[in-house]
Order: sequence, then structure tokens, then C-alpha cells
Amino acid sequence: MTPLWTAQEAQQATGGTGPQAWSATGVSIDTRELQSGDLFVALKDVRDGHEFVAQALAAGAAAALVSHRPEGVAEDAPLLIVPDVLKALEELGIAARARMHGKVIAVTGSVGKTGTKDMLRSVLGEVGIVHAAERSFNNHWGVPLTLARMPRETDFAVIEIGMNAPGEIAPLSRLARPHVAIVTTVAAVHAAAFTDVRGIAREKASIVAGLEPGGTAILNRDDATYRTVRRRAERAGASIVTFGGAGRPMFRLISTRLRGATTCAIARVRGDRLLFKLGTPGRHLAMNAMAVLAAVEAVGADVAQAAMRLGRWSAPDGRGARWRIRLGQAAIDGSLLLIDDAYNANPTSMAAAFDVLDAAEPKNGIGRVAKGRRVAFLTDMLELGPDAERHHAALADLRAIERIDRIHCAGPLMRALHKALPPARRGEWYATADELAARAGRLLDAGDVALVKGSKGSRASRVVDAVLKLGQAVPAQSTEDEDA
Repeated sequence: MTPLWTAQEAQQATGGTGPQAWSATGVSIDTRELQSGDLFVALKDVRDGHEFVAQALAAGAAAALVSHRPEGVAEDAPLLIVPDVLKALEELGIAARARMHGKVIAVTGSVGKTGTKDMLRSVLGEVGIVHAAERSFNNHWGVPLTLARMPRETDFAVIEIGMNAPGEIAPLSRLARPHVAIVTTVAAVHAAAFTDVRGIAREKASIVAGLEPGGTAILNRDDATYRTVRRRAERAGASIVTFGGAGRPMFRLISTRLRGATTCAIARVRGDRLLFKLGTPGRHLAMNAMAVLAAVEAVGADVAQAAMRLGRWSAPDGRGARWRIRLGQAAIDGSLLLIDDAYNANPTSMAAAFDVLDAAEPKNGIGRVAKGRRVAFLTDMLELGPDAERHHAALADLRAIERIDRIHCAGPLMRALHKALPPARRGEWYATADELAARAGRLLDAGDVALVKGSKGSRASRVVDAVLKLGQAVPAQSTEDEDA
């Protein structure tokens, strides 16, 4: 196997010192996920990674990137010693980007970043070697880590870039040096750090800061802040490509139809009619797919072929994954459908998730309750600023709420929604996700469709875990699975 990094290459990239007798096949920052042959990077976060260097080397790490030799580590251990570990990781990322001769696509947006990244990885993976992070590694250490892991023979790299505060996206874009920059959408997410949504738009638009000369900016024409984002892209000299559902964008989503576990869509691409399907329901996902197809065109791949490949893409765990929970031995007590959207939440993505739940069909006559129900388990949406309670209460005004039979809530912010709900739809409220999770089994029945959604920090995944444990969980990736 060709090494990802040799000691000499890593030293040249970082200016570090140490023995030159090692080569690494990967890069890891976590001993729990480390593979034999990885370069272990001793970052400082909640814990100082230097505390785990000895453990990493014992587990088969090829070497460790450190700022000093930790106590208990042999003097002849394969260490790459640098003044600043995070800075050295950035330098590895810069070197990896410099030696890669393929195309780089950077993705940002208030919602839809990870789904768009995963779609791109899926459709481009059939025409070349694609590199993208397995999870949402999109921050000040996640982007350089993703770059540092990039094989030199990569044809397409998809780099997700996020932010929590002003000034974070532009430096990461300059590290990635994308040929294509996508802004999926702009919404009031991470609002606590910004005065208004225009400030968020300006920050998202800064993804063009590192755009390669002649690069392409793919922008959502439907966004209220579209002109703000476009002006920044134009100043950067980007070629502008638009997508959306209204007006005359270059990549226009005309209509969608949700059926079971799929989305059927009709689009118009530069005037030509295009039909495609997704292996996950959601109009918002079909809109993300328009950005994907625009990026495929921008990197010189075939749009029609990519549209066909979209049908094989389905949402990952925490982002709309669907599970059939078979209750009792051999499903003797029936089954229910779980929609796991527990990784993140904001008002925009919450509305999209309600639409997906609305489109799902419960099964009648198979449970203790004769009529199958749509049931939502919701935990707090975080980082919404001083208007957070208002944003939560406003969810009660969404039209899709009318088709949800029961809405159970957890967390201090979700109490605002709980109070605003019509009594007929108001379920139970608990202070924590753990308390709601403990009740989940008694709040569901065979034939139900359950949606779990909330911000990662509010622990919505605890409810997902509780529902999965109610029976035998199998992926529901087709209409047949949904109808089981």
C-alpha cells in the first residue's frame, strides 16, 4: 500500500523533527478509532491528546504528531515534534492539497451541508476516486484533518465547511482551495453569534475566499439573502451557477413527490427536463440534489449519469435514516417505522422533517391503538440566540403539524413549543432527553411512524437509541420495507 505520509514528507510539510523511519497509511485524532499504521495527532480539546500517545503507539500507530515527548513515552519512539500540533495539522492539510491534482468541491450552508457532501461522494464515486470525511468534520480541526487524510491520487475531494462564529469559514476555504463552492441555504442558525441573518449570509458567502481562479460558486436562488451571497461571489471573480425552485435558476426543481422511502423529482437543467429519484424522502433533499448536479457539471462530470446515481443514495443515521422496528418475536406484535433525524436541528430543518413525517403513512389495525399515528419526539434546537423560545413556539404554526397526531418534547426550550401546541396534539414534556427516552416505549405502538429530531447537544439520539431497542431494527430503504 502506498503510504499516505512518510516521515520525510511530514517533516517537510510541518518543519517538525524526529526519526525518519516510519510511514503512515492514515491520520487519526482518536485512539478509539485509530487503525494500525495511522499517524496519531495529539490535539488538545476536552482532553490533551498527549495523554493518549503511549496508548496510540501501543495500538499500532506508525508515529505521533506532538509538541513534546509525553511522560512514559520512550526516547526513541516515532514522534514528529512540532511547536503547535493544530498548526502542524493545518500544514499537513496544505501539503496534501498541494500534491492533489483533482477537483475540490467545498460545501457550506445553514442546513444541508452533510447531505450534499454525501450525495456528491456517492455520485462522483462511480467516475473517480472521491475523498470526503465520513462525518461532519467541518470546523477548525476537522477541515485540516480531512485534507491531511486525502490520498494523493484523489480525483474529487468534497470538503464540508461549517462555522459557529464570524471569521471561521474564509480561513478554512483558503486551506481547501476549492474549484467549486456551494452555499446550500442561509437561515437563522448559530444566530447567537450574529446580529441578523444577513451577517450569517456574509459569513457563508466567505467560502469563496479560497476559490481557485476561474472557480464556480453554486448559490441558492430561493434564499432571501441570495443577493448578499452573490455580491461576495462576484467580487471573488467566481462564475455564478444558481439552483432553486422559483424564478429561473439554471438548475430548477419543478416538483417533488414523496412516496414511502423515496423522493421522485422533476427538474429543469439549463432548459432541459430531467427526472430523478432519491432513496430518501424529502423535498429539501431534492433541492440539495440540484446543487449536487450543478457541482457535477462544474467539475466536468456527466449530469444525466449523476442524476441516475442519486437513486442509490439514502440518508445516513441521524440525518433522516429510516428503520423498521419489528416488535416481538418474528414481529408477532407488528412493527413501527422510525425516522432518525437526531443529529441536528434548526427551524428550517425542523419544518422539512415535519413534511417528511407528514408524507409517511402509518398502518392501521395492527396495534393496541386501532389507528396508526404520526408521532414526533423533539428536543431543543440550540444556538438560536435570544429569540430561541420564539423560534420553538413558532413551530406550532407550521402546516405539517396538523397531520402529526402526538408531539412529545424534551428540554427547556421545547417547553415553549409544548405550551403552544393545540391540546389535541400536545404529548408529554420532560426536562431532559433521557427522561423522554425512558417513556418512548409507552408512547408508541405498532403501526406508528415516529420522528426523532433535535440538536446533537440536546441528546435527541438518546430517544433514537430507546426506540431502536424496542424490537429488531432493520433499515427501511425501500417502499417494500416501509410497507412491511
